[in-house]
Order: sequence, then structure tokens, then C-alpha cells
Amino acid sequence: MKPNSNRSLLQTGPSSLACTTTVPVLPCPCGSLHGLPRRGFIAGTLGAALLGAATPSLAATKRPVEKNTLKIGFVPISCAAPLIMAQAKGFFQDEGITVDLKKTAGWALIRDNLLNGNFDASHLLSPMPLALSTGAGHAPHPVRAVTMQNINGQAITLALKHRNRRDPQNWKGMTFAIPFEFSMHNLMLRAYLSHYGLDPDHDVTLRVTAPPEMVANLRAGNIDGFLGPEPFNQRAVIEEIGFLHILTSEIWDGHPCCALGMTEEFITENPNTYAAVQRAMIRAAAFMHKMENRLEAAQILSRPEYLNHSELVIRQGLTGHYADGLGKVQDNPHRAEFSPFPYYSSGLWIMEQMQRWGYIPPTVDSQKTVEQVFLLPDVRHQASTLALADLPLPDDNNYPAFKILGETFPPQLSSPEMGTKP
Repeated sequence: MKPNSNRSLLQTGPSSLACTTTVPVLPCPCGSLHGLPRRGFIAGTLGAALLGAATPSLAATKRPVEKNTLKIGFVPISCAAPLIMAQAKGFFQDEGITVDLKKTAGWALIRDNLLNGNFDASHLLSPMPLALSTGAGHAPHPVRAVTMQNINGQAITLALKHRNRRDPQNWKGMTFAIPFEFSMHNLMLRAYLSHYGLDPDHDVTLRVTAPPEMVANLRAGNIDGFLGPEPFNQRAVIEEIGFLHILTSEIWDGHPCCALGMTEEFITENPNTYAAVQRAMIRAAAFMHKMENRLEAAQILSRPEYLNHSELVIRQGLTGHYADGLGKVQDNPHRAEFSPFPYYSSGLWIMEQMQRWGYIPPTVDSQKTVEQVFLLPDVRHQASTLALADLPLPDDNNYPAFKILGETFPPQLSSPEMGTKP
């Protein structure tokens, strides 16, 4: 058996691993105590305040829903945690809605079931509502991002045979798996490769692969690596066939990944139901913000009806206390985060990347499309009904600037609304 730190994280008793982060304290996967950094504590406090104040505010704003039984699709990955928590913790029920969560094998099926009306709403990759609304890869169909679900939470995983091939400039000829063309995984991997001088369309092969098949393909040598969702990056580590080359939070800290989507038709016909679902999802995002809740979340997500994966593997991805596959245990609370706010600047980056790589024409008005598809004003309004008005939001600007691979985006601001806050 080759030496590997993964075994230490499989222990349930006391561990010699030192966890050096700060208070407050919660159990970590290795059996020691895992503290929260200040940023995580602030997020947790925000979630606690939101949940504690939700019920009185909701009583004043609820209107009878037009449809009280909904079918909502999801792909069984950790990104769906807010959607799953909204059901498991009773947030949908508090809104008078019974939700039948439909586990779905892949993103094409998710798309088809949403568009044909089999699903009333669905877990979507955040580029999908933009792609569907502009006709990328499918006939144009107006789909809206009701809330964002998760931010960060992905990684580039490489086969162990590449442990000494860490420089992306040396990756020419390699094959990488991505879960879907219209995914942050694809767009971020392309941005990462091109940053290091590689043409993702010619110097490497990008292969659309269902996340559950990524680990098997890595083991078989069919791919050299993948940029995929959890729990599959961590599963490759635990099974000792891969290592985490880089977390996507290290490429762009705060990037969106998955959203909850509805068609424009459904929202128009069921405005109260739409608002109720949005409120439940905001409460679920607040629950997932709080680091202390993530151990419980890992237990829930591991159930057969949800992810049906090892609680240990899910927990390492959610808490940011994990084996990296190279003999070290890492602590990075930014590995997975959760926010319901679909910021326009994030959508603008997605649109520009889809134009860059030829998925949509350059003539499409990116800013107009994003402001139609990302329902940020409604999320802000519903957050205020949940007593968020007196709390610091992650950002009070529709177009907050961010850094990706060291570069600030948006680089040029085309309207006063796109300015950054002082």
C-alpha cells in the first residue's frame, strides 16, 4: 500500500493531525477539532440570523401558492445541497409546498424535462439558463435563474501518474473530462488552460462525461484528469487514483456553480409559487452558509435518495478539511460556499466566455441577457422579507468586481450600475 494521508481521514478516533484554524469549533472528519476562520464565522452568523428571523417575516409576505405540489429535478452532486436541504429541513413545507425531488442522471435530461414541463423547476448549471435563453445548443427558450445555489466547490483532479506534471504548460495532448458544455467546469477549465498558453480546442481533448463516470475513467486511464463537482474529486482521492491539482476557489474565489432554474412561462403563470420557492431556497442557502451545519448536511446528502455516497467523502468537500491525494491534509474553508445571489457580473463573465469559445454569437447583448435571466432583484427582495435588510449582504452591488486568475473582472464598466462599491 503506497503512503497516503487519506487513511488518516478515515479514522474516527483521535488524530495526530493538527488543525490550526480559529474558533468557533466543530468536529472535523479526522476526529480532532476544526475551527472556523473569521469569514466563515460571519457567514455562519448571517445564516443563523436569517433562519431565526424568517418565520415572522414570512407570515406577513406569504400569498397562497398557485401550485402546491412541485416536481423539481436535481443531479446527485454536492452542488445541489441547498435544494436538498430546502426539502429535508422543511423549508418548502413551511411555504405550503410539497416537493418531489427527481434524481436525474445528467444535464441533458435535466434540460429536456424542464423545457417539456415534466419538471416545474430544476437544479441547473449556472451557464444553462443563459445558454438556453440565447439558443446555445438548443432552440431558444427563456429560462430564469431563480437563485444561485453554490459558489466554489469544484476542483481540477489529475491521475496520480501526473503528480510530477503539475505545470499546465506541459499538459498538451492530455484528455480532460467535464460534465457538460454549458457548465462552469468547462468555462473555467478553458480559462485556466488558456491562461497557461494552451488552446483548449486543439492542444487538449475535452470530453463530456457524467460525473459518476469520471472516477472510473480516471482509474482506467481513459482521461488524465477532470474538472468536476463533488463528491467525485474527493472520491478519486479516497480511492487513491487521483489528487487535487487545484481548487476552483483558487482560480476564482466566489465563482457561481449551480443555480435553481424555472422557465419564464412557469414564473408568469405561478408568481406566488415562484416567490415561495425562492424564499425556501434563500433559507436553505443560509443553512448551508453556516459551517456548523455542514456535518449534518453531509449526513443528509449521503442518503440513498440524494447523493448515495460516503458521508466521509461528502463531508471533506463541504468542510474544506480534506486529504489532497499527495500526502497532505488541507484546511481551506473557501473550498465550498453557498450564496443565493445571482450577481450580474458573474453572468457577464459566463456570457463573454460562451462568446469567446463560439457557443453564442458575439452579437448577443450580454448585459441585457444577464439582467433578464439572473433574477437578482427578486432574490434581494425576498431576502429582505426574510429579515436580511439589516444584515450585511455578501455584496450590495449588482456588478461586484472579482478576480479570476489574478485579473479583475469586469475590466471596463459600461454603465454606472456596473461600478464597484467604495
